[in-house]
Amino acid sequence: MKYVLTCLILLSSTFLLRAQNADDVIGKWKNGEGTGIVEIYRTTSGHYAGKIIWLKEPIDPDTGKPKLDKRNPDETKQNVPTLGLVNMHGFTFNNEDKVWENGSIYDPKNGKEYSCKMEMKDQNNLKVRGYIGVSLIGRTDNWTRQIKK
Repeated sequence: MKYVLTCLILLSSTFLLRAQNADDVIGKWKNGEGTGIVEIYRTTSGHYAGKIIWLKEPIDPDTGKPKLDKRNPDETKQNVPTLGLVNMHGFTFNNEDKVWENGSIYDPKNGKEYSCKMEMKDQNNLKVRGYIGVSLIGRTDNWTRQIKK
């Protein structure tokens, strides 16, 4: 009986670890490669967005100056610094599925924007899935919350 009770407690706590409300995603998240940190925030319109607030290598080795969004297909944006760039936007929270969806993520490494959805595995781990068309065709990156010390 103790075994069954312990299993039920562990199982129920696993469900509690998932996002309980839309603002749980707000914070600073390091990407899976460890090369950047994105701060996710709620916009005045109630959507969720994110901007790059830290880069492991913020200086372009070719120029010795801050990295620019030089792969952006819009030539007017190619001189915008990568640090501070809003690269995620338009997310809404689906309370039933506990996911942030209908958003977009921009990858300054290749200058492409993808549809995106996010799901918290627990309070400190976020699955970010960028895709083209349907979610089956894409890539998932696991981000880690950056906790203030």
